Amino acid sequence: MNTTIRKKKRFIAGATCPECKAVDTMMLFQENNVEKVECVQCHYQMVQPEQQVAKQARPAEQVIGVFKPE
Repeated sequence: MNTTIRKKKRFIAGATCPECKAVDTMMLFQENNVEKVECVQCHYQMVQPEQQVAKQARPAEQVIGVFKPE
């Protein structure tokens, strides 16, 4: 039984996958309180623990967080 909890997925407009170089294929989502970015084409993933996510208040948006890969 899979107990993984995934929240809403959002695509990142204009983002380029660092692995396959495809454009507009990166999606951002949270899984078990960990923010992840994944390429839907090659399945490359970047992970960032919640304590490293820079959250900013934006009144008109529902922002999960700002992903800052190293």
